[in-house]
Amino acid sequence: MANLVSLEKISLKNHSEIKEDLIQKFIFEHPESLGLGELTPIQRERIQPAGGRLDILMGTVDNDTRYEIEIQLGATDPSHIIRTIEYWDTEKKRYPQYDHCAVIVAEEITGRFMNVINLFNGAIPLIALQVSAYKVGNDISLAFTRVIDRITLGTDEEDEYEVTDRKYWENRSTKKIMGVVDKIFTDLENYTSGYELKYNKFYVGLAKDGIAKNFISFKPKKSFLYMIFKTNENQELSQKLEDAELDVTYEGRWKQYRVKLQGYDEYKKHEELIRKCVEAAMEYFNISEY
Repeated sequence: MANLVSLEKISLKNHSEIKEDLIQKFIFEHPESLGLGELTPIQRERIQPAGGRLDILMGTVDNDTRYEIEIQLGATDPSHIIRTIEYWDTEKKRYPQYDHCAVIVAEEITGRFMNVINLFNGAIPLIALQVSAYKVGNDISLAFTRVIDRITLGTDEEDEYEVTDRKYWENRSTKKIMGVVDKIFTDLENYTSGYELKYNKFYVGLAKDGIAKNFISFKPKKSFLYMIFKTNENQELSQKLEDAELDVTYEGRWKQYRVKLQGYDEYKKHEELIRKCVEAAMEYFNISEY
C-alpha cells in the first residue's frame, strides 16, 4: 500500500553544493521540466554584444519562437529583472525573424516584482517561473510553477503582421512547399471560395475582400508545412487526430490546432479528417456559407 509523505523543501540559494551552473545544466538538458511545451536547447551562457551572458537560450521545435531564460537563486531583485529584459531586447533586435519571450526563473517571485511587471502592461512578453526544490533521499527534485504567463495582446485579425508577398515565402520556404499550399487551398475550395491567400511575415493566412479571416493558415518550412486551424479544443477531434497518427499539437494560448504535413500526399491521406478541422474552425468563426 502506498503511503503519503511530506517532502522536505530546501533553499537552493543557501545550499552548499547546488550552484546556479548546476541548475542551468539541468534545465538545458531537461527543457520539458519548465512546462513551456516542446523546446529545443540552443545555447548556455550566450555572450551578449554589450556585455554579460544570457543564462539559457531555447527555441520551439518549429524554430518560430525563442525563449531568453535567466535564473535567479533566491528572490527576484531589480537587477535581475533589468538584466532579463535587456537580454531579451538584444536577442530580439539581433534576430527579428523570431518571436521572442523573456523567461525569469527564481525561487521566490516577490510582490515588488509583480508590481514592476504590471507596469509593462503586456508590452514585454514575459513568463515568470517559480522553482521549488525538495530533498528526496540523497537527491534533489525541482518543480517549476508558472506564476506569470505572457500576455497576448489582440489577434491576427485585429493587428496583422507585416504583409509580404509570394516571393518572400518561396525564399523562406521553397517553391515546392508553396505549391503544396496552393494545392490544399484549391482542394478546399468548398470552404475557401471567395478567399485568397494573404502573405504575412510569419504565416500565410486567408483574406476575403481584403479583410483577414484566418480560420485556417499555413506556416511553410523548407521540407514540410504546418496547417493551423483556429478553434476551441475538442476532445473527440483531438482523439481522431491522434488515432490518425498525425503530428498535431493543440496550442491553448492561441486556441488552435497545428498539424504538421510532410507534403501533399500526407494531406490527401488525411483529407477527410482535415476537412473536419476546417469545419470546426469555420464554426468557431461563425462562418456558415459552405
